[in-house]
Amino acid sequence: MKKLFLFAFLFATFHLFAQEMLVGSYNIRYKNKNDSINGEVWTKRCQVICDQMNFMSPDIFGVQEALYSQLCDFKKGLDGYDYIGIGRDDGQRGGEHEAIFYKTDKVQLLDHGDFWLSETPDKPGLGWDAVCIRICTWGKFSVKVHSTDYRRRGLFNRGPKVEEREFYFFNLHMDHVGVVARREAAKLVVQKIREIAQGQPVILTGDFNVDQNNEIYTIFTKSGLLKDSYDAARIRFAENGTFNAFKTNYFTTSRIDHVFVSPSMPVEAYGVFTNSYWTPDEKDETLKASEAPQEISFDNYIRHNPSDHYPVFVKVKL
Repeated sequence: MKKLFLFAFLFATFHLFAQEMLVGSYNIRYKNKNDSINGEVWTKRCQVICDQMNFMSPDIFGVQEALYSQLCDFKKGLDGYDYIGIGRDDGQRGGEHEAIFYKTDKVQLLDHGDFWLSETPDKPGLGWDAVCIRICTWGKFSVKVHSTDYRRRGLFNRGPKVEEREFYFFNLHMDHVGVVARREAAKLVVQKIREIAQGQPVILTGDFNVDQNNEIYTIFTKSGLLKDSYDAARIRFAENGTFNAFKTNYFTTSRIDHVFVSPSMPVEAYGVFTNSYWTPDEKDETLKASEAPQEISFDNYIRHNPSDHYPVFVKVKL
């Protein structure tokens, strides 16, 4: 009995309660007139995306393709979030942002920066054979972790000790046309992670425009710095890929929106969420279902996806 107690005591001496975080990646599709004409109106899409994010309540997540006006809409619609990130076109508010949103009551921002995916990463400009200027935003953050260390707190003082755990979060959008640009950007991002994070825990999110079968994808997974959270997850809920082209009936196995994490970071769960919303059809008619109570009526509505990408949510542990 004494040996069992001693073993339990020694085990508890080094026990840490890992901090579980929900992180995400979401290409929200930039606001433009053509989408609105086709029925994909930003006002409605924004409301649906914000409702989903507020319900899921990720601690931190990256968005891609966000114009400054869309970030302002998010600030109004999201509950308790702030963001970092600059416009890719001019380093201020011009063009798309690869912003990082974080829960201000759970996550503390310690440092942040941006670099362009080009031969001149310190200033805006096209890289290699890219057709668009591309940028990566990063932040250094900390979260509170509850731990127990009986060596320092005494055998009978078993209250949890609150400690800070730091991690880095990178978010990007690689070019959709330039193959050389994607390959060189991947090498640059790995290099920047090595320089900036210096061995601390890292999460990398974004629209990479390459799927899990592409050789450019392996630049990240074979770097020694990152692993794919999809492969590492204990629980997985992913019935579709991550790109949908605004088509609710499209299916693909390709995942081009990834969440990479440090090799030592446990991944509890991974999910691709295919939520939709509905708008009235001009040819709407009231319908009944023979299997349902006749008090229930149905209307023919049009189903929409809130973006041309599906969001990815991942539970990780620090």
